[in-house]
Amino acid sequence: MVALFDTHVHLNSEQFTEDLEAVFGRMREVGVTQVLCAAFDMKSSAETAKMAMERPLVVASVGVHPHDAEDVPDDYLARLEQLSHRPRVVAIGEIGLDYYRDLSPRPVQQRVFREQLALVRELNRPVIIHSRDAFGDLLEILRSDGISPAGGVMHCFSGSWEVARECMDMGFYISLAGPVTFKNAAKLKDIAVKVPLDRLLIETDCPYLTPEPIRGRRNEPAHVRYVAEHIAQLRGMSLDELAFATTANAEKLFNLK
Repeated sequence: MVALFDTHVHLNSEQFTEDLEAVFGRMREVGVTQVLCAAFDMKSSAETAKMAMERPLVVASVGVHPHDAEDVPDDYLARLEQLSHRPRVVAIGEIGLDYYRDLSPRPVQQRVFREQLALVRELNRPVIIHSRDAFGDLLEILRSDGISPAGGVMHCFSGSWEVARECMDMGFYISLAGPVTFKNAAKLKDIAVKVPLDRLLIETDCPYLTPEPIRGRRNEPAHVRYVAEHIAQLRGMSLDELAFATTANAEKLFNLK
């Protein structure tokens, strides 16, 4: 039986309210043995931490997404630090920059990103990075500020191979999601082949970014198998080999061994 680790889910989304138990059942049926439930604001940070305590297959991260940077309370860093010490909270994230939607002003996004990076370094925790149409400023901040020795992951990676190489040099894993399966995703398919196996992670980012061949439906952790199967085919390796490597990478990054 394969053992797959979906390193980025949002199972606290309202889209899972009605059938969460069935979602967990389908996940187990296809060999998904662990998921990381990623937070995006203060409310979801509390929710993910709670879910990780209650669900043995779930670990969590806490943090504020760039979309929500403008709305952080004055004490948000202290509250994130408290939540980070809860059992099975293993990372800070998802944090970063998003210049595609610009739901928070860019200077505010950058400030909140840098403040959370400082917390990452203080706590020596892995960091989960979100970047959309913002790799220029994001890399500049990472070069100047840095992360912790615990490393991190570029979640749902969408950059170039050159960006991927620089991120890996900084200590990041590269995580690929449903878009790698899309027919027009030549750049992502090339990256899926080039990333060293010991730096590769897989995810769904559910309920978003449903992979082929079921694109258009709500995404869920069971569908990470489509991502894994596609990448294994691209790399000319078995699903078992891909699953073993990416799960081991996730367990190493999130210190689960």
